[in-house]
Amino acid sequence: MEKTLSEVIEQRRATPSFDGTPVADADLKKILEAGLKAPSGYNLQPWRFVVVRTPEQRRRLRAASFNQAKVEEASVVVVACGDKDGWRTDLDEMIRMGRQGGMTENYAEQARVNIPEYLGNHPNLTAWLNRHVMIAFTSMMLMAEVLGYDTAPMEGYEADKVCEVLRLPLSYEVVALLGIGHLKGQDKFDGGRFSMARTVFDGEYGKPINL
Repeated sequence: MEKTLSEVIEQRRATPSFDGTPVADADLKKILEAGLKAPSGYNLQPWRFVVVRTPEQRRRLRAASFNQAKVEEASVVVVACGDKDGWRTDLDEMIRMGRQGGMTENYAEQARVNIPEYLGNHPNLTAWLNRHVMIAFTSMMLMAEVLGYDTAPMEGYEADKVCEVLRLPLSYEVVALLGIGHLKGQDKFDGGRFSMARTVFDGEYGKPINL
């Protein structure tokens, strides 16, 4: 039985160790599709995902990820990347799909001008990519948990080595790794979360929100 999103948000922990139980193909497809349906700036969808499933490739990826055992133990590791040149190759297709869905010709013409100007001169394209890729990444993580799997988001890796293992194009930026599978042994302790009083403000900094 699928968990509710509320249950997942309350209960999810970063899994310290996996037992290697396979992830069903139908579930994996649903997890990936959850990421692909995420929102992005201009709907450019700059994410690219490499799904690592074979034991040999997970072993190589582990060596590029500071030897974290869970990289090899997880049934699936999704390597989330952002493509710095994606907007150049995807712009026409994005507009084509948009026009099919109701995008006006005026909007399309503006996009053809504004997107190359904005992203072609962006001062920190890596940061822009990271923001959008992590939205899709989080959607996949939550869907995996809804379907009853355990997950481990990871930022501990050596990007150049990951690129070499996966034979990534030069335009790809590695953003994060997502291990998916089933927990082995004890779950990670509950580290707690800061309260709204510490991190949420009402209208302006320093003004507490009362909910």
